[in-house]
Amino acid sequence: MKKYPEDVIIHILLRLPVKFILRFKCVSKTFYTLIQSSNFINLHFNRTTISTYNNILLKRSFKEDIQRFKAIFSFISTTGNDNPKFVYPDLDVPYTISVISVDNDLLIDSRHGLIALMNPETTILYNVSTRNYILLPPSPFDIPKGFYESIESGGFGFDSVVNDFKVFRISEVFKEDGYGYIEDGKKKVEVYEVGIDIWRELDHVNNQQLPTLCWLNSSVSFKGVYHWIAFFEGEDKILCLDMTTEIFRNMQIPDSGNYYNGTLHSLLLLNESLSLLCYPCEESLVDPTTSLMEIWIMKDYNIYESWIRKFTIIGLPTDSPLAVWKDYILLFQSKSGYLMSFDLHSNEIKEVNIHGCKKSMRAINYKECLTPIPR
Repeated sequence: MKKYPEDVIIHILLRLPVKFILRFKCVSKTFYTLIQSSNFINLHFNRTTISTYNNILLKRSFKEDIQRFKAIFSFISTTGNDNPKFVYPDLDVPYTISVISVDNDLLIDSRHGLIALMNPETTILYNVSTRNYILLPPSPFDIPKGFYESIESGGFGFDSVVNDFKVFRISEVFKEDGYGYIEDGKKKVEVYEVGIDIWRELDHVNNQQLPTLCWLNSSVSFKGVYHWIAFFEGEDKILCLDMTTEIFRNMQIPDSGNYYNGTLHSLLLLNESLSLLCYPCEESLVDPTTSLMEIWIMKDYNIYESWIRKFTIIGLPTDSPLAVWKDYILLFQSKSGYLMSFDLHSNEIKEVNIHGCKKSMRAINYKECLTPIPR
């Protein structure tokens, strides 16, 4: 270090993959201090946000025993001809041996370095680049005697004002009448602030603000706001939660094709814009070869008139869309459990030799980072 200015060392380190940067922490105390510093971590993160990374983080599950499962993270990139390949060894995912983790996990990118793997029972935060993770403590809030709680959805993102990560959990607290019907239902929103290790309840939420949510409804974090597909007064809308103000609002979706027996919607990020995939329920398909899917992009965020239809796809029946990779490859899981890719430009479909339990795959576009997990 003494032979070269620190800025030259930093410039060299920023060009290395994370796994090599971490090895330099063992070279000397000076290197260790530099790489652990918030200044270097922020420089590295800001560099990766403006760099092109063609990696996908894929979560998938396998059955090990009758009631025991194993989940792994796979790191996927492409060769010159866009064929997916593994770029790092698979990473075992802890706390995911129960059946609930197979098809009830949500894989959420905070867009600020950390990811969350959530199901109705547990939430795990990861930095998969550094292999660090933490299991969040359960919510300490009890429900009144005689009431029940149904967890509807969760979310995860970064609050840039307080410089902290937040986990959200939305549930309904209710009781049943003598015939088993729900009465006196009330929405509850809990927030976990990672940096200060505390759960709290939002006291400004009322039932009129929150539409109906389902745990597996598509969701995504974008521009400091968390977005869910929600059902409100007979139609789908996008429910938005500002990470800083913790205020909810609704966003209209475009007027896409309406399918017999219903339309499904998935939120995506495409061309660094909030996007929407519209596709028919499987039960509504009379002839799968004529099924119609649409991808819409909101060019100007939170402006309804800026929705434009970017792609129309015919003959690609799927109920398990995962992500759009490199802005033109739609990834989804087939009914047989294999990862599939569909080129939105050439309409070419490929089966990738990557397999998992049916409906167990989750995928996000992944960029390496050094962001620490607060302890």
